[in-house]
Amino acid sequence: MFKSYVSSLKKEFKGYNSQKLIKDVLAGLTVAAVALPLALAFGVSSGADAGAGLITAIVAGVLIGGLSGASYQISGPTGAMSAILIGLSSIYGLQGVFVACFISGVMLLIVSLFKFGKIVSFIPTSVITGFTSGIAIIIATGQIDNFFGVISKGSNPIQKILSYGELGFNVNLEALFFGILVMAIIIFWPKKLGNVFPASLAGIIIALIINLLFEFEVAEVGAIPSTLLPEVRLSLSSLNLTTITNLIIPAFSIAMLGMIESLLCGASAGKMKNEKLNADQELLAQGIGNMVIPFFGGVPATAAIARTSVAIKAGGQTRLVSVFHAVALLISMFVLGPFMSKIPLSALAGVLIMTAWKMNEWHEIKSFFSKRIKTSMTQFLVTMLATVIFDLTVAIIIGVFISMVLFVINNSDLDIETSDIEPQRLDKELNYDHQNTKVIYLAGPLFFGNQEQIITKVNEVIKDCNNIIFSMRGVPSIDDSGIHEFIDVVELCRKHNVKILFAGVQKNVMKQFKRHRFVEFAHQDNFCWDVIKALEIIEQK
Repeated sequence: MFKSYVSSLKKEFKGYNSQKLIKDVLAGLTVAAVALPLALAFGVSSGADAGAGLITAIVAGVLIGGLSGASYQISGPTGAMSAILIGLSSIYGLQGVFVACFISGVMLLIVSLFKFGKIVSFIPTSVITGFTSGIAIIIATGQIDNFFGVISKGSNPIQKILSYGELGFNVNLEALFFGILVMAIIIFWPKKLGNVFPASLAGIIIALIINLLFEFEVAEVGAIPSTLLPEVRLSLSSLNLTTITNLIIPAFSIAMLGMIESLLCGASAGKMKNEKLNADQELLAQGIGNMVIPFFGGVPATAAIARTSVAIKAGGQTRLVSVFHAVALLISMFVLGPFMSKIPLSALAGVLIMTAWKMNEWHEIKSFFSKRIKTSMTQFLVTMLATVIFDLTVAIIIGVFISMVLFVINNSDLDIETSDIEPQRLDKELNYDHQNTKVIYLAGPLFFGNQEQIITKVNEVIKDCNNIIFSMRGVPSIDDSGIHEFIDVVELCRKHNVKILFAGVQKNVMKQFKRHRFVEFAHQDNFCWDVIKALEIIEQK
């Protein structure tokens, strides 16, 4: 893997010159403008603070960006990750978040070393769309408190919403003003201007200026650290066996999300830049990054499609874009920290609610429902609800399980047709008319969900014939249940003195027949290339 990484770096920086450097610097500044409000918002929404979000973006930008599996990946705190962390921080506190982040990094490192990067490709698109929408719901509902200036309790959206009945819902109109203001700016900000100056950053700056001028009574971001080593960060004493044991499951959820988000981001952005992502190298980078970040007081990071796509569209050439964006954020933290501390939390809530709306893959969702694709609709809805009610890991497991069940159901109908022998339609002249011979044509995989259809069909024809030929050219695979069903069919035919033959058995199916010694059981001579050859065998007897 190290040799592959070095080789990719040589290829990436071949012919690197001052012109490409300038493009990387400008792209890095553009990405920083987009990342700044998001880093602040995701830091707060994760249960930590705005400073933690900034530190995460800075460390991830340098470390993960430098080790990335492609030249274009930009990592940092994300909305999907903050949705997991808010519940975790409420139960285990920030030290719990830091420990879980470290453990998830170890998991990602192990996954990369075992080259499991391709595992994401086995998750159906509708499942991924479902959990993305579920995450969007969690983010949006998680910002109700800050947006309206109210208080709730609970670790998931349902608990939070129900708690308003107990705690009341007394709206702070000043907070609501900032939230609506930022949302309106993002919605109506000119698209052409947005390519130069991000709408979210504009909204935050305008809200900040108004708050500085009129000093509204609203909750603010609070102190921004002026160091990369704040007092609140991962302590080695927290890495004890008891804490690690308690946080294995949350850490697994973080690792799963980090893997899915990073690899999907890489696959999507790779098409934009026509450069393939090295999945295992990317997971290695994510693993090392998330092991290191908590020691700086940051939260888990992952590759982000919003920042990555901005980097590509801004003309970024190499992974130095990620480093330059991190440097710009670092300068902002030191220079603009006193001002950023006065940003109203409701303004950040407005940014996050709009981010949650944009997270939804509306084109895919519209396609599922407009075309009435029942399988995709079911996978999407089940995964979305499971994400909101449970967590990412459970949602993905449920989504994939539902996908497997639906696949089995949709493919359980075995196409079976029965035909008499019509000599006039055959290319070869036969010695007999074979009126007592039936051909059963099978099409589709044979497995535990449909094997009973075979013996049902045999029972229908066995009294009216002396020979049965199974034409199996349309059967690509068979499992144990299918083979056992054929054993029962052979025994039934022998009981009724009916000869049974198998024609056109595919290579994979024959391999399974031989492995289970079914060929010996049914006799090798009863297997032939096609139906005509089977008829010749019948005539010879």
